[in-house]
Amino acid sequence: MMAQYNEYVEYMKEQLAPMGALTSRSLFGGHGIYLDGTCFAIVDDDVFYVKVDDHTRPDFEEHGLGPFTYSKKDGNTASMSYYPLPAEILDDRELLINWSRTAYEVALRANAKKRKSA
Repeated sequence: MMAQYNEYVEYMKEQLAPMGALTSRSLFGGHGIYLDGTCFAIVDDDVFYVKVDDHTRPDFEEHGLGPFTYSKKDGNTASMSYYPLPAEILDDRELLINWSRTAYEVALRANAKKRKSA
């Protein structure tokens, strides 16, 4: 199944092309962006969110940014470990790539933890 085309997702993949062969696919109303099969970013409503952990979260909180949230069927709100990038990062391709590489490393660490506990 081919991912639903999204112009912003394609634009972000072009911006991040130096990272490697990126793929995307539809994911709960948004899109996941993957490098080597690992999801490190999501796009929802044309907002680019990257994977964070306890080490990187303070960088986002310093900018007053919070996690990606969504409404669950039961009416409660859930959040995920994905945060939007600060606007100045999105405007600087080199910084965008650096922060995205860090998010990819976070995703790899999270996947390794999942495999260890499984």
